[in-house]
Amino acid sequence: MMSLISRFRWRTRVIFALTVATLFVLGSTSLVFANVALTQMSSDPYTNTTSYHATEVEPDTFSFGSTIVSAFQVGRFTGGAASNIGFATSSDGGTTWTHGFLPGTTVFAGGTYLSASDPSVAFDAKHGVWMISWLGQEPSSSLVVVDVLVSRSTYATGTAWSPPVVVNASGDFNDKNWTVCDNSSSSLHQGNCYTEWDDHSQNNQLHMATSSDGGETWTQGTVPHALVVGGQPVVQPNGTVVVPIDNAFETTIESFVSSDGGATYSRPFFISYLFSHAVAGNLRTSPLPSAEIDAAGKVYVVWQDCRFERACTANDLVMSTSTNGTSWTAVTRVPIDAVGSGVDHFIPGLAVDKTTSGSSAHLGLTYYFYPKTSCTTSTCQLDVGFISSANGGSSWSASTMLAGPMTLTSLPLTTQGYMVGDYISTSFNSSGTAHGVFAVGFVVTGKTCTLGDVTSCNEPMFTNASGLAALAGRHTSSGNVVVTSSPGSSAPLTAF
Repeated sequence: MMSLISRFRWRTRVIFALTVATLFVLGSTSLVFANVALTQMSSDPYTNTTSYHATEVEPDTFSFGSTIVSAFQVGRFTGGAASNIGFATSSDGGTTWTHGFLPGTTVFAGGTYLSASDPSVAFDAKHGVWMISWLGQEPSSSLVVVDVLVSRSTYATGTAWSPPVVVNASGDFNDKNWTVCDNSSSSLHQGNCYTEWDDHSQNNQLHMATSSDGGETWTQGTVPHALVVGGQPVVQPNGTVVVPIDNAFETTIESFVSSDGGATYSRPFFISYLFSHAVAGNLRTSPLPSAEIDAAGKVYVVWQDCRFERACTANDLVMSTSTNGTSWTAVTRVPIDAVGSGVDHFIPGLAVDKTTSGSSAHLGLTYYFYPKTSCTTSTCQLDVGFISSANGGSSWSASTMLAGPMTLTSLPLTTQGYMVGDYISTSFNSSGTAHGVFAVGFVVTGKTCTLGDVTSCNEPMFTNASGLAALAGRHTSSGNVVVTSSPGSSAPLTAF
């Protein structure tokens, strides 16, 4: 039997306190072979010798009006998590960014937790609160105890953050949280926020909690007994909560649904089997879903998948959609490259313009890729790409290269491989253009990225300097045929 999966890995830390919130605009930096100018959003200031410095990984973003808030791990550890959670906020649609680091979190930032991981960003429009949910390891001498937490910003700009609020502190190893809020005026549950996580101590059991007071207090809902990992809940305009998520073995993707404000959730609805190619070079990836929703409530889910490639030799990015969270369309292929091209695509970050819907829905998709799927740690070239659709995914634009090529040894090496993140993110601003946020690794001359050496790594957070429009496309998945028939996880991972 495959081992259950945990995306959160931990080690003991030393104390170094630092909190920063400054205007941070480095300007546009054109990377080698990139097709667009990029802006560096943040960099790792920590110096504890138990982390990889300077590294930032695993971003999430959320936009509301002209504000975009991103959050990410800062100072990645080998065994899991990081020295703190960083943020970068733009109040002008992604042109300039203010960055800093959450206060009162880890022992490196005036808190008591040994480390922090898995940031997720949400906004509660009814209460005017930005939230970053994350995981914190308690200082336990015998057990790995991980709490689910939320840091709140009651300022419209999302730049000043409170000490964390506990969502769940069960004494177990909680993992892979995600938060979303109901901002629809047509919903009976407007102002509810929902956080999903799994309990790794209980074989990755699903949990959901609800807050109706801007994230100050949380109450758990009733959920089925289900073993899961990597959910991304969304909320439809009528208040229905839909939670696309992998099962704990990453052999299927499914959804859970609540129509009563998060009090109860249905049993899982089948979306698809998962067919995943093992990415070369010892890069950390898995087929976790990236989920978004349009103005009419249609849910879009994208993940990495090899079903259209003969012998599962490379991953495409694929998509399924639903208007109710219970019935899902057949899986279609995002036509970034031709079938059989030998290009490997993975770690998608999907955005849907919340002012568009249906056949006019605007989609933006940022992702990582290898130009050649067959490579080694020393020869793999890691790139970042972007593709868009102006008609709900019926057709797609030509792809755009955002960053790369990167050498894998410029990235922090974790127990599960070289890391840019288990997920990345894209958000549309109020002008209808998209900003992806992603980690970029640079080679430090004469060095390999080394644990504890603060001069050997250089992996900051970047975004495209100008917003990218969703373009009318002519590339479709028409005629693509499923040729791989054995579902399964790319590389089942064990705890720690």
